[in-house]
This record gives sequence, structure tokens and C-alpha cells, in this order.
Amino acid sequence: MQEIFDYLDTLIPNPKCELNFNCDYELLIAVVLSAQTTDKRVNEVTKVLFTKYPTLEDINKADISSIKEIIKSIGTFNKKAVFVKEIAKTLLEKYNGVVPRTHEELEAIPGVGHKSANVVLGVLYNIPTFAVDTHVERVSKRLGLASAKDDVIQVEKKLMKKVPKDRWIRTHHQFILFGRYYCKAVKPSCDNCKLKDMCRKDTLKRRWFSFYFIYNKFALKTKNMLTNICLF
Repeated sequence: MQEIFDYLDTLIPNPKCELNFNCDYELLIAVVLSAQTTDKRVNEVTKVLFTKYPTLEDINKADISSIKEIIKSIGTFNKKAVFVKEIAKTLLEKYNGVVPRTHEELEAIPGVGHKSANVVLGVLYNIPTFAVDTHVERVSKRLGLASAKDDVIQVEKKLMKKVPKDRWIRTHHQFILFGRYYCKAVKPSCDNCKLKDMCRKDTLKRRWFSFYFIYNKFALKTKNMLTNICLF
């Protein structure tokens, strides 16, 4: 692990969240909007959203169609527009307009799941968490810190055991940025990577192709069997 830490500390010495925000609720809304969407695109829409509706009260009173129009360039914008309104309403009615600082309270807010709660707690309150998004999951599996079959919760648990608690937030951001700009899903920058000797990318790819081949062979065999039965 120390080799990984040393390399990432050199490559990404000042990791931080790339979502733009000016206050606690702006971060919460931005994190919810970022699901299945790039941070860059989220920053584009939140700039417009928070300029037009600069307070929680404004967002709460906003017409849902107006919010949809502003965020329509991001994935699942219809559902997320509802979440934006519900977040504003919940914060105003239950938390005096302040984003809560526990998993239980955060995950009770519409649109806020476990990963989103982790991000908010770490970024906003510096509470040690290890949120696992697609980049963290990919990097963890390629570096052998988690197995290919692990789901995000299993990956999170393994990372929390292997990474010192005082590095959770830092390493979380480093893994995100490393996965976003270097260890990308497609065409990763492997040639100059000092972690390539421990990388399992090709092994994971071979396993995937092996599964794909076996699955298709089974599917073809089943199709032929059904065809013969029908002909009979």
C-alpha cells in the first residue's frame, strides 16, 4: 500500500473534490446531480441553477419545470429535478436549512444514497469516509485491493481495512482523480504509470472475455436445444 500512497502523493499532491460549491446545501445538491454524470457537466448546470435560485427558499419555491430546463443536459434530469426540490424542502423543514452530519440523517433525504452521504461527510465536515464511485471501484480492482466480483459496498469495506483511517478522504479523492485522468476505463495511461507492475487490468479483461465467451456459448447451445424441441 505504501508504494501506492507514495506514487499518488507525488502524482496528485493536492487532491480535492472537483464539484463547485459555495455552501453546504450547494455541495449536497451537486453530489446528488453528479450520479451518472461528469463533475464538469454538473458544474455547468449548478452555476446556472444557483444563480437563478440563490437560496434554499428560492429553490423550494421554484417551479419544477424550470429546474428541469436548467439541468436537462445531465442524466435522469427529471428524477433529479424532483430531488433538488425535495432536498431544499427537507433541509428547511427538518434541519433549519443546514446539511446534517450523520449517515442516517443524510440518507433519509430524498436522492441521497450511501455514496453521496460519504462524499458530503468527507468533503463538508472532514469526517473520515471512503466513498466508492466508478473510478474508485475500477482503480481498486485493477490494483488488486478488491476482487473483480466485489460490489461497491464490499470494495468500500476492503479499502477501509487496507487504507489508514487518517488517509481515507485523501486517498478517496486521489483514486477518483487517478481514475478520471490516468487509469481511465478506456485507453488508460499505462506506459508511464509506476503502478503498472501490480495492475490487474489485463487479467480482469481476460476474465471478462472468458465469461462473455462461456455465456454466449451457453446461450447458443440453449437456443439450439429450444429450436430442436420446437421442430420436434
